[in-house]
Parts: sequence; C-alpha cells; structure tokens
Amino acid sequence: MDEKKRRRRRLGAGVLVVAAAALGLGLYWFEPWKLWQDEAVSEAPPVAAAGPSAPPTSAAPRVLAQGTLISHEHTTTGTVKLLRLADGSRSLRLENLDTSNGPDLRVWLTDAPVKEGVDGWRVFDDGRHVSLGKLKGNKGDQNYPVPADVNLTDFTSVTIWCDRFDVSFGAAALSLWP
Repeated sequence: MDEKKRRRRRLGAGVLVVAAAALGLGLYWFEPWKLWQDEAVSEAPPVAAAGPSAPPTSAAPRVLAQGTLISHEHTTTGTVKLLRLADGSRSLRLENLDTSNGPDLRVWLTDAPVKEGVDGWRVFDDGRHVSLGKLKGNKGDQNYPVPADVNLTDFTSVTIWCDRFDVSFGAAALSLWP
C-alpha cells in the first residue's frame, strides 16, 4: 500500500471519529428522544399544610390570578392559576397542560409581556423572573410552591421555559381574579 492510500485511510478514520463524537454530543445536548416521550402528572389541587397542632384544612384555595397558555416554540395548551392556600402559602397550578417534552424545562414567573408567535419565544429572560422548579411532566395537572419572599405583584406572566436553549415552549399572561 502506498503512502497516499494510508493517508486517506487515516483521514477517513479521523473523520469518522469526529463525526461519531459530534453525533454523541448532539444527542446529549438536544435529547431528541424526549419529543416522543410523554410524562403525565396528575396532582390534586394543593391544600394548606398542617401546623404542629392543627389538622390539614379542607378550605378551597383562593384564586389570585389565572391565565391561558399560548404556544411558542412548541404547541402548548392549558390553564395557569396562582392560588393562596388557607395557611397563607401560595402555589402555582398548571391544569390540563399539554406541551412537548424537552430538555431542561422550567416553570417561571416573569415580568415579561406575553407575545404571540416568534416574537414571544425569547422575551422571558430579558427581565425579572423566578424559577419555580423543573417541569414535572409535559401533560396533566401539577403544583409548584411559590416562595414566601416572592412579591406576586412583580410578575405578570408564566412561561414553560427551556433553559438549555433559552426559549419559551408556551406562556400565559396572568389576569387578576375578581
């Protein structure tokens, strides 16, 4: 075998190694299999925590604000409610959520306006936001405690935020409940 053929083989092997590494990194980063995996969650509405000497209360939570999710990067539907429980704690509730699964999805309270279409995909990290945690599932009903030090009047919307790609899957403007 002459030198020219050996160089071509080494170059071909190097290209294969680089391509395999790029494919592996791409799969790790994008997690494309999640697009075909649904995670359904079915949590009951939140109830006030029992105190040291008090039993849990069955009083219904009070709706402080609510909104309807619109689609951004992925088709997203459902309802968002901010609730005050009988013990004074607050919770954000997603009801009938239906969106795509994805890598590193979070539930954020934000001060950004909700915009339709592509204009709304990337606005939520421009201003103030607070993460309520990882999205528990891409379908169903779920609750997220709101920390006591969060001033709800500072936030006007909720987004299902993909932290890996800095894009909103869907969002809802919050309207005060009468």
